Amino acid sequence: QMQLAESGGGLVQPGGALRLSCAASGFTWDKYIVGWFRQAPGKEREGVSCIDSRGTSAYYADSVNGRFTSSRDNAKNTAYLAMNNLQPEDPAVYYCALDWAPNMGSCTVPRRGVTYAYWGQGTQVTVSS
Repeated sequence: QMQLAESGGGLVQPGGALRLSCAASGFTWDKYIVGWFRQAPGKEREGVSCIDSRGTSAYYADSVNGRFTSSRDNAKNTAYLAMNNLQPEDPAVYYCALDWAPNMGSCTVPRRGVTYAYWGQGTQVTVSS
């Protein structure tokens, strides 16, 4: 059984904050890079962030850099995306995904995530005043 379960989405006012969670089961969790992606209606999926398998380094798309923070707790097999100062351009379905990294290498900011083999179900983030 290999599953990713996302949670934490919801409705928030501009300038507000949410923390998304991505809980994994059935994976060798600490050998995967975790990527975060989002897809708004009528838009292509875009990469938001990635964090390496050890949780030592994270990288962000320019659109969210300075506002979003990726982290992971490998003891809990869970990754997090803390989203601060949410803006009207941020609403989307947010997904976490895993990319196999057995050599524990660093990640690069994902684009569409074609190398990510495992995906969560997505969680909706809405920003409205």
